[in-house]
Amino acid sequence: QLQLVESGGGLVQPGGSLRLSCAASGFTMDYYAIGWFRQAPGKEREGVLCIDQNGGSTLYSDSMKGRFSISRDNAKKTVYLQMNGLNAEDTGVYYCAAPISSGFTFCSASPGGKDFDLWGQGTPVTVSA
Repeated sequence: QLQLVESGGGLVQPGGSLRLSCAASGFTMDYYAIGWFRQAPGKEREGVLCIDQNGGSTLYSDSMKGRFSISRDNAKKTVYLQMNGLNAEDTGVYYCAAPISSGFTFCSASPGGKDFDLWGQGTPVTVSA
């Protein structure tokens, strides 16, 4: 069974940091580009960051520039999202996703991250004092 499982979310104070993890099972994760997305309360889901097969990354939103970074450990079949300088606007449910059907290995193949079709259940992040 192909599966992605996110973890690491929680409650953090403004200015704080969190590292989210996305663990894969049932498929060869290191072949695929992997994306992180988020959905704030009452808003549509938006792309955060995507990581290529070879570790290159694509930022989907300038609001995270300089604060968020993405990395992968293929041996552990895990992709990480490091979030620093968190603010209330970063509150939401964070999802990781893989493009199983299209199978692309570089994020540039899917501008805006629209071709991801295997999704995790999400991990909630709340930024509040």
